[in-house]
Amino acid sequence: MNQSPFSANHLANPRKRAIDLFENPLSWMEISQDRSDVELEIGSGKGLFLQTSSLQRPDVFFIGIELAAKFANRAADRLHRHNCMNVCMLRGDAKKFLQETVPDRTLLRVHCYFPDPWWRNKHKKRRVLNEQTLSDIERTLRSGGEFHFWTDVLDYYEHIGVETMKQTQLLGPYYVPQKQASHPMDYTTHFERRARINHQAVYRAIFVKQ
Repeated sequence: MNQSPFSANHLANPRKRAIDLFENPLSWMEISQDRSDVELEIGSGKGLFLQTSSLQRPDVFFIGIELAAKFANRAADRLHRHNCMNVCMLRGDAKKFLQETVPDRTLLRVHCYFPDPWWRNKHKKRRVLNEQTLSDIERTLRSGGEFHFWTDVLDYYEHIGVETMKQTQLLGPYYVPQKQASHPMDYTTHFERRARINHQAVYRAIFVKQ
């Protein structure tokens, strides 16, 4: 019988490479380890959010999923180097993962920061946030759970706000004030850091499930 990549001591030994769901599909139980408080980040990039949040909130289990293998493995290596014990970094399709793997009413929060807006019509099907994904975010959130969405593209911010209100019963968007950075890496993601260093606006919203 094939052994799951999640051994009993997995959380004491963070992996240096992301678990590739294309090569090794896993069940929700294998990934979440039956944790009660779980948060999902869609499109984890280099892993700055996961690093910061997991160290600040050790009682929460974080799952990150990133389509690009290069960035998924870079994020996993970052989490390994910083000894982040309460994170699972996945390489995979977030849309498929939400739709097929994540059960109803299991997530405390879903985070999606600076997703590619894919403005050209022929590329819009690549958007990670579409009608199905927004519906699955609502389905997988617990009562009182939150969907966090940040972007530096105003048109995309307005589009996702309208689509979320149209496609779901989530309350919001609620305004999120900008937090002043206390050190050079005190940002939600590397994209936010770059935008704010270049004096570009960042648009933030939180939606809440009743």
